[in-house]
Amino acid sequence: MLITFFRAILLYTIVLIVMRLMGKREIGQLQPFELAISIMIADLASIPMTEIGIPISNGIIPILGLLVMHLIISIINMKSLKAREVICGKPSILIYRGKINEKALRKERFTINELEERLRGNNIVNLGDVEYAILETSGQVTVIQKPEKRNTIPEDFGIKPDYEGIPYDLVVDGKIMNKNLQALGKNYAWLKKQVEKFKMKPEDALVVTIDGKGQIFCQAKDKKNGD
Repeated sequence: MLITFFRAILLYTIVLIVMRLMGKREIGQLQPFELAISIMIADLASIPMTEIGIPISNGIIPILGLLVMHLIISIINMKSLKAREVICGKPSILIYRGKINEKALRKERFTINELEERLRGNNIVNLGDVEYAILETSGQVTVIQKPEKRNTIPEDFGIKPDYEGIPYDLVVDGKIMNKNLQALGKNYAWLKKQVEKFKMKPEDALVVTIDGKGQIFCQAKDKKNGD
């Protein structure tokens, strides 16, 4: 039993490392070859995890082999457009200039109900509001609304918003994010002075963030019982 426990931990660690090396794409955005490799890795890990009689290397070596295969295919995809089309396929236009492309629907074995479901997933409830709907190689549907149906943006009114930048975490659960402070050209003394405005120390904060305009958000950690 203990051996099985440690084998499971080792295989889990290896699979986690391999999946991290494969990239940061979400499961729903995986290309076909990435999804196939992910499924195979799960199967390869499950067998030696529970079968003590099978050498654990019988699971580790094939998993590493699949990682190498994934890296090779990824490089080929980046280098060759034709190979990319063969391996990943090409996007299909399901709605073109406001008209449903029946030929593309039949080719992709997509029903009208499935199309409407995907549109609702993009907050589109009316087919008549769609100018283009594109089925990506990952299986996601990208929707482009008709111009008169799109949400307005400041540019439509000739307004140019100020640059906002990205927010930085300065404190998370009482821990100082020193790298973020360094990226901002700040130090602990500056942080302490800012947090003291909220009548607390940085170590007592649940979270402290700063946005591109220099505005600071700070929230204290809940006090424990008896404090």
